[in-house]
Amino acid sequence: MLNRPKMISQIAIWGVLLVTMFIATFSPKALAAGLLKPVNSQHKDLQIESHHVDVAIQDGYATTSIEQTFYNPNDVELEALYSFPVPQKAVVGEFIYWINGSPVIAEAVSKEKARKIYDDQKAQGNATALTEKDEFKTFDMRVYPVQPQQSVKVKLVYMQDALLDHGIGRYVYPLEEGGVDEAKNSFWTRNDKVEQDFSFNVTLRSSYPVDGVRLPAHPSAVISQEADGEHTSWKANITNHIANTVQEGESQQAVQASMRLDQDVVFYWRLQDGLPGRVDMVSYRDPQASKRGTVKLTFTPGDDLTRVTQGRDWVFVLDKSGSMSGKYSTLVEGVRQGLGKLPSEDRFRVVMFDSNTYDLTGGFVAANSANVNKALQSVEQVEPSNGTNLYEGISAAIRKLDDDRPTGIVLVTDGVANVGVTEKRRFFELMEKHDVRLFTFIMGNSANTPLLVPMTKLSNGVATSVSSADDIIGHLMNITSKLTYQAYRNIQLNIDGVKIKDLTPEQISSLYRGEQLTVFGHYFKGGEADIKLTMDIGGESREYRTKVMLPDSATEHPELERMWAFSAIGDLQEQMDYLEQKDSDKEQAIEDIALEYGLLTDYTSLLVVEEDVFQQLGMERKNQTRVLKEQSAREIRQNKPVKPTRADNTQPMFTQPAPTHSGGGSSGGSMNILVLLSMILFGVSRVMVGRKQNR
Repeated sequence: MLNRPKMISQIAIWGVLLVTMFIATFSPKALAAGLLKPVNSQHKDLQIESHHVDVAIQDGYATTSIEQTFYNPNDVELEALYSFPVPQKAVVGEFIYWINGSPVIAEAVSKEKARKIYDDQKAQGNATALTEKDEFKTFDMRVYPVQPQQSVKVKLVYMQDALLDHGIGRYVYPLEEGGVDEAKNSFWTRNDKVEQDFSFNVTLRSSYPVDGVRLPAHPSAVISQEADGEHTSWKANITNHIANTVQEGESQQAVQASMRLDQDVVFYWRLQDGLPGRVDMVSYRDPQASKRGTVKLTFTPGDDLTRVTQGRDWVFVLDKSGSMSGKYSTLVEGVRQGLGKLPSEDRFRVVMFDSNTYDLTGGFVAANSANVNKALQSVEQVEPSNGTNLYEGISAAIRKLDDDRPTGIVLVTDGVANVGVTEKRRFFELMEKHDVRLFTFIMGNSANTPLLVPMTKLSNGVATSVSSADDIIGHLMNITSKLTYQAYRNIQLNIDGVKIKDLTPEQISSLYRGEQLTVFGHYFKGGEADIKLTMDIGGESREYRTKVMLPDSATEHPELERMWAFSAIGDLQEQMDYLEQKDSDKEQAIEDIALEYGLLTDYTSLLVVEEDVFQQLGMERKNQTRVLKEQSAREIRQNKPVKPTRADNTQPMFTQPAPTHSGGGSSGGSMNILVLLSMILFGVSRVMVGRKQNR
């Protein structure tokens, strides 16, 4: 293993983030969520008659409810197939199909069994519906039958952690399809138009003061505040109701565009500056139903990390394969400014890859104007095309590192590895052999996160997903702060007193400035728990301690049971991904957990059949019971003032305020290097082949 310091390149990261800003601003729309129809079908497109989304963000997690109606304009009955990108770490357990006007709640069933039952019911002409997960790419919802000139109604609900980064929260409702599944996209056409009613409503309720909210890609969203007990709740609404009042022409076209499911919705909120480092806790325990309770602990460390100021070598590894073509757009003017101001003490290198690799700079070069211009000229000879040899692209970046200079490797890709080495294990071994940090920018929805995230984690780097609807300047500030400060390493959590067991995630390797740490666990009685968090900072071990009181009874958050289960499944899946081999015991464990907690996973689906068919099949309505309990709890929470969740008031765990961007910043010179990367990355959309890497 190379003995290289694990240091971070501030300049490199600034460069990548400006690139993502330009991508978000100028990229054309990708494929979208919508109803699918075979390319050669003779039928008219099924229609999305209405699409209503309600998001509630409270107590550290977001609950998203999607209610839709599909209409069949044909004179024969058809099956509806609706597909949309998998939301990041979405805990899906509630799927409802209205049969004869009555809502029927799905049950979790093993994937193959669920598909067989669905096909059997469809063949018999019975009403049925199925939601499946297509790997890391999409959720696919099938509904049968949609009668001629009639509509069907469905609803899907999922939960996600709503973590903060430097006091800023980010929620994404994914709609843009990433274009990574060529076979699927060539077989299906997609109808993403909402014919009648569209609405997106988000409600943010926080016991901490909120300075403001933003929807950067939707400036027409209506934002409001209202009193919420001792606090203030925020609401944002996007709707197409204006379509009924506008005239023909350009205004009508603009409204029509807003009615398509072709753009992610990104909602940001920012907490007030100066809030303390802290521990927050929400729990669920119903002693009348079970002795086992579930707790979620969220740690927000204080601002006690030291800034890193050294210069670096940096390597940008840029994916120019065909799957990336919809994610780039040309940007020529404006990015040439400042190229002559690059810091002369730094060096840069640019590696691009498709089926092959191309070292555009011929190794590391000084950041002077001559080298910058030469790099730009080389870029003008390449364009996105061909397959994706991701492994060789990363290998090429690692191959020519200088052991005497700290280096950051910046990867911009969607992770579609389809040429050369594609086994996950080989990527992981590559990262383990080299002591460098990988900073990965995951472009678009449906990207290969099962490969990119663990690979980045192994290098103690940072993986960041980027949507075209993002406020990329916010991404820029967050990541720059992370990567120009020391990080917490070798994190250990110990709990005495009242025990918290089955902790998940099982391993926590690193925590960067501004990040929160969330842990789920089980407890079996109320009482005081002593918590010790041990973390290394720059080779020095530090301890943080507090006490929290676990309630004997707490019934407001039954969703925590599913969220614990989802995190536990993630641990098992990560172990299999790392080894990249089938493990029947782990697969069975995942399926068992998913069936117990009613979860949509790679191994289980959510199935709706008529109530009498559930009985005929001998299927216990466990998920229905769980869903009704969660629905009731959501309604109770909605009608009560928000409660404080801070658990370490008596003995604060951290002495410093939580970090924000108010006291941070970056040197002016660092902005210039990202102009180079912007030019390199966006020149890709114009040109054809460059120099192949010298091996």
